[in-house]
Amino acid sequence: MARWLQIRLLTWDVKDTLVRLRRPVGEEYATKARAHGLEVEAAALGEAFGQAYKAQSHSFPNYGLSHGLTSRRWWLGVVLQTFHLAGVRDAQAVVPIAEQLYEDFSSPGTWQVLEGAEATLRGCRKRGLRLAVVSNFDRRLEDILVGLGLREHFDFVLTSEAVGWPKPDSRIFHEALRLAQVEPAVAAHVGDSYHCDYKGARAIGMHSFLVAGPGHLEPAVKDSVPQEHILPSLSHLLPALVRLEGSPRGL
Repeated sequence: MARWLQIRLLTWDVKDTLVRLRRPVGEEYATKARAHGLEVEAAALGEAFGQAYKAQSHSFPNYGLSHGLTSRRWWLGVVLQTFHLAGVRDAQAVVPIAEQLYEDFSSPGTWQVLEGAEATLRGCRKRGLRLAVVSNFDRRLEDILVGLGLREHFDFVLTSEAVGWPKPDSRIFHEALRLAQVEPAVAAHVGDSYHCDYKGARAIGMHSFLVAGPGHLEPAVKDSVPQEHILPSLSHLLPALVRLEGSPRGL
C-alpha cells in the first residue's frame, strides 16, 4: 500500500524570497553619501558594490568569521571598497557613511515584504506546517523580521553567521532538521537561489522549491529543475505542496 507524503517542516530563505530592498543598493549608497556631502553616481556605486561584494565573499566567506571578523566589520569593508571602486579615494570620508549604511540596512524601513509572502506564510501555518528560516544573512535578520511583522510566523531563525555555515553547506540544513526534530524526507525548503537553496536542500534529501518569476531562470537551470518545483510567485507554493503531498513518493 502506498505511503502518502506529509510535509512537516518548511524552511525559508529570506532575501529576495520573502523580502527585498526597497531601493537598489546603488541608490541607497548614493543617497547616504549625498547626505554626507559626497556626490557619487548611483549606477557607479551599484556596479562597484557587485564587484566588492563578490571579492569580499571570496576572500572572507561567511562574513569572515573564520578570519576573526564580525559581520559588521565585514560589511564596513564592503562599503569602503565599493566607494573606492567607484572612484572615491578618501577612505576616511567614507567611514561615517559606511557606519550609517550598516545601521540603515538593519532597519525594517529599508526592506519591503514581497507580494504574497504574508498570506503564504499564514496559509502554511493553517496547514499545520512548522516554519523556520535558513538564511545566509547576518545577525541583523531577527530584528528586521520582527520589524516587518514576519518573525511571528517562524519557530526559529538560523543565519549563516549564527551557525557558522552558509548555504549550500549541508550542516546548516541539518541543524534546522535537528532543531525541528524531523527527517529530511518530510521537510522542504523554499528559496530563490538554485545553487544555495534548491540544490543545497535536495543534496541532503529535503524537498525543495525554487522561487523564480517568468524569464528569471537561466536555460541550463530551467532544464535541470522539474517544472513542479518552480514557483513563479509565492502564491504558487500552497498548490505545489498539495501536489507534492498527493504523490506516494513525493517529487
